[in-house]
Amino acid sequence: MSPFDALHSVQANVTWLVETKNAHYIAVIKANQPTAHRQLAALPWRDIPVQHTTTSTGHGRRESRSVKTCGIADELGGIAFPHARLAVRVHRRRRQTGRRETRETVCAVTSLDAHQAGPAELAAAIRGHWTVEALHHVRDVTFAEDASTVHTGTAPRAMATLRNLAIGLLRTLGADNIAKTTRAIRDQPERALPLLGITNNPGTEGT
Repeated sequence: MSPFDALHSVQANVTWLVETKNAHYIAVIKANQPTAHRQLAALPWRDIPVQHTTTSTGHGRRESRSVKTCGIADELGGIAFPHARLAVRVHRRRRQTGRRETRETVCAVTSLDAHQAGPAELAAAIRGHWTVEALHHVRDVTFAEDASTVHTGTAPRAMATLRNLAIGLLRTLGADNIAKTTRAIRDQPERALPLLGITNNPGTEGT
């Protein structure tokens, strides 16, 4: 089973995956697939009960996710996406300490039938997509990846690896706000040394 984000949820790729590779997919549908996006939004989600919920806490925030699924009937028009058998709707509520609650809803389609994957499994796959999107957002907004002038050879891949390493290190050390932590290090570069296991010991200078 392969999850796709909105950029890669193109119909030719999905058709090849199912018909040639005999694999399944979960595709998050956004506005760049306007017909499918509109059809998914029009499904009777309000009449469908929540089928799975999860709640997690950590790093000063609390998140809850509720999942609904809906079979896609070809005789009712289906969804304008190849081999789509099931629609999935995940609603996420997130509250950071001292901040207002935020909400986000994501809809997806999958070639799996309801008996092949339950709501919990589908939610886990879509949550993985959320994690990927969050990483790309930090790399672009905080580290200005899209504005980078490094385009030749293996340099772009190397720079992406370094950005991921920096983000992973800060996350491991408990940084909730990568942008804020990065600004603090930018203003006081010496604060980055302990993160790398380097201590500034004046007694060892020159040795």
